[in-house]
Amino acid sequence: MREFKKILFATDFSEISEYAFDYALTLAEKFGSRLIIIHVINEPVDLRGFYVPHISFESIEHEIALSAEKMMDKFCAQKLKSYANFEKCTVTGIPYEEVLRKAETEHVDLIVLGTHGRAGIDHFLFGSTAERVVRKSSCPVMSVRPVESAV
Repeated sequence: MREFKKILFATDFSEISEYAFDYALTLAEKFGSRLIIIHVINEPVDLRGFYVPHISFESIEHEIALSAEKMMDKFCAQKLKSYANFEKCTVTGIPYEEVLRKAETEHVDLIVLGTHGRAGIDHFLFGSTAERVVRKSSCPVMSVRPVESAV
């Protein structure tokens, strides 16, 4: 079996991501892998030019970034109690592009992420970060869709 020296786990902090994380952590523990955890803040809509009372666009971006960092810290504290070989990052951008960029720059051996398994109009309207990562990744991708009773 191939060794995974670096595993990239992408999270949106949903229950589905938490379910997928178990796979990423199990593989990291089995192979002694560096586990890189990434959260992508979806590129915000630019509200400049519109009237948003009492709040500047920069303030909103700053608050979103702070909240995401807190969520990442909480996630890591809860999920990685005994696993120390990890790093975390929070970036802003288009989720699938940032996941692929991180995978390339870090030369990861595997990407693990959850998928919501949307179909029909939901899939058409929202697309699928997991699907785009699978299609465009230069390394293997494990896309985890939970069993209905698990989430």
